[in-house]
Amino acid sequence: MDIKNTDRQYVMNTYNRFDLLIERGEGCYCYDEKGNRYTDLTSGIGVNCLGYCDCGWADAVAKQARTLSHTSNLFYTEPCVKLAKTLCKRTGAKKVFFSNSGAEANEGAIKVARKYSFDKYGEGRNVVVTLRNSFHGRTITTLAATGQDVFHNYFFPFTEGFRYVESGNIDALRDALDGSVCAVMIEFIQGEGGVIAQDKDYIKAVRALCDEKDVLLIADEVQTGIGRTGTLLASENYGIKPDVTTLAKGLGGGLPIGAVAVYEKAENVMGFSSHGSTFGGNPIVCAGALEVLSRIDEEFLKEVVAKGDFARRKLEGAKGVESVSGLGLMIGIKPADGRKSADIVKKGIERGVLMLTAKDKIRLLPPLTITEKQLGDALDILLDILAE
Repeated sequence: MDIKNTDRQYVMNTYNRFDLLIERGEGCYCYDEKGNRYTDLTSGIGVNCLGYCDCGWADAVAKQARTLSHTSNLFYTEPCVKLAKTLCKRTGAKKVFFSNSGAEANEGAIKVARKYSFDKYGEGRNVVVTLRNSFHGRTITTLAATGQDVFHNYFFPFTEGFRYVESGNIDALRDALDGSVCAVMIEFIQGEGGVIAQDKDYIKAVRALCDEKDVLLIADEVQTGIGRTGTLLASENYGIKPDVTTLAKGLGGGLPIGAVAVYEKAENVMGFSSHGSTFGGNPIVCAGALEVLSRIDEEFLKEVVAKGDFARRKLEGAKGVESVSGLGLMIGIKPADGRKSADIVKKGIERGVLMLTAKDKIRLLPPLTITEKQLGDALDILLDILAE
């Protein structure tokens, strides 16, 4: 079969794919149909946190697939319950709802916030404030939540009830928090928006303002969660606890999952029939996520921090690099001299290194298990390209 042409014929052309057919993967490496090897610094956009086909993860998934593949959420299953307990114990959350993606998790969080305010204050307190340059998903509602005008097109009418303020401007947020607002939704690092980390003092001020106004603080950790920034949750880097945290991507280790974790203020908001998901809490996916969490201990996280620091030392001040941003193994690189990040990424594929873009930056989200040697070799290739 001619995979590429067949894809163009039968798959909706919503992805501007690179001319690369990935056939298999192992660790931080993947291989095309001709056997050419690539160092993958994308990990499926932050999903394959343990790398491709990790043996422990694959064994856990296969064992569960042979035991119980799926059943209705009208019944209990052990993997779902164990994962919920593990997440709560590790994060300090009180309860968790499982879905299938980051966008679904964010939709769930929005429902939690609106019901919290409805239950306590009645109708008319339903607006969610998000930050300019944010990205929260591709459903109609999460597109509306996304604070980038480029996404507010074609699919009218968008869901109402969202308001945008400039990131870092606490006065603008204070002005926005009138009696119609039920929540503030933030990313600690705006990933799709250019790998921009929020200021710690600003985040603490946001937390205090949400407490003052009794609006929920929702942390979108779809991309930053599960060890990506060197702590299990990025909120730990900022010294605050949200009221709701959303997770996805790395939590599943390669299978689709989303999670809405709620803390004290919101733990009893949702009740019977207030939310649901046919595949949420699927036993196979939960088995994989449990293996992921079992591997991410304090020593593992220290290594993530060390590898992130190593990468920044190599990149900062190097020829062709204007600036470096992000935390841990979530790295943004702005090329110097106005060079386009997309052009750099294409050259990287030609040289055997896979990377992402985020607006005008190159974005790196390597597997958290990548070794310093593997990372260094790939960065040397990137630096060669940037120095051209």
